[in-house]
Amino acid sequence: MSDIILARVSETLSTEQSLEGLVRQLLEMLEIVTDMESTYLTKIDINARLQHILYARNSKQMQIPEGLSVPWGDTLCKRAIDSDCFYSDNVPERFADCDAAKALGITTYVSIPVHLTDGSLYGTLCSTSTLKQPLSERGEQVLQLFAGLIAQYIEKESLLRQLREANAALIAYSYTDALTGLPNRRAIFENLTTLFSLARHLNRNAIIAYIDLDNFKLINDRFGHEAGDRFLVEVGRRLNEGRDEDDIVGRLGGDEFLVACLSNDSESGEQTSLTVLKRQLSAQIAGEYWLGDVHLVYPGASLGVIEVDPAKLDADSALRTADAVMYSDKKGKRKTPFLNID
Repeated sequence: MSDIILARVSETLSTEQSLEGLVRQLLEMLEIVTDMESTYLTKIDINARLQHILYARNSKQMQIPEGLSVPWGDTLCKRAIDSDCFYSDNVPERFADCDAAKALGITTYVSIPVHLTDGSLYGTLCSTSTLKQPLSERGEQVLQLFAGLIAQYIEKESLLRQLREANAALIAYSYTDALTGLPNRRAIFENLTTLFSLARHLNRNAIIAYIDLDNFKLINDRFGHEAGDRFLVEVGRRLNEGRDEDDIVGRLGGDEFLVACLSNDSESGEQTSLTVLKRQLSAQIAGEYWLGDVHLVYPGASLGVIEVDPAKLDADSALRTADAVMYSDKKGKRKTPFLNID
């Protein structure tokens, strides 16, 4: 029997990809080895003072409810840990004050704490029966082995989760402009590709606005880079506040930003769509700015707003076209410097 159990444990460890899958297999094997009616794994929340039955296997008369949560102080497991008694075939007398054991009709109880490597108590691995059942040395060894395997698997899952979270944070960082918190140039190009794909699917055009902040160098030179950074952050905030759910707003770098969206089917024509977006962006960017001790009125930015058919032009080419239109807008404008208000 021992060889069969070991072989099955080995197979389970190599094939199961989740804690639940592993535990359910182990509970079934534990039932065979201990000849108990119920086997189950608990998780203990010390802060909430609760014990949760995570997974349970009930094959005979006794039914340990999976998903049950009970006050930790009322449990048989806490009494067993406090008294250092992890096996009893006379629970009604040995733990006469445990109402939960009485309610479930537990006569034989065997349990082992599941400790993680930092010494913390995760939970307990238990077997119970309504009948008097002996605990063999083999059964005790298997119980300890399974508790150790579960602890290792829990820690592996925790490490993998931490690794995934760290990786997600790293990816998010690599796609985010550190100053404004907006998508950076790398993210913009990927998001534009997605937007163009969506536009083709919906048979819609895409609108791109290339934004260059006029006189930004003058702000930096006159008031310092801290004021310049505050200005960029505020522009980014204003642009982001005006975005719809599917719109793209990002910082290309320096004093250049980009806004992109799908064309609006309700508009009466291409020129109307472009005019509306250009007017909207101009209103968002122009106006008063409070940059720490600096207060200024900003006249606006140069804008290159275009509408493109994604079936005829790819995202990279569209961006270059919008850049060229922006440059033309900048050249044709009468230079209006910002107004500093003391």
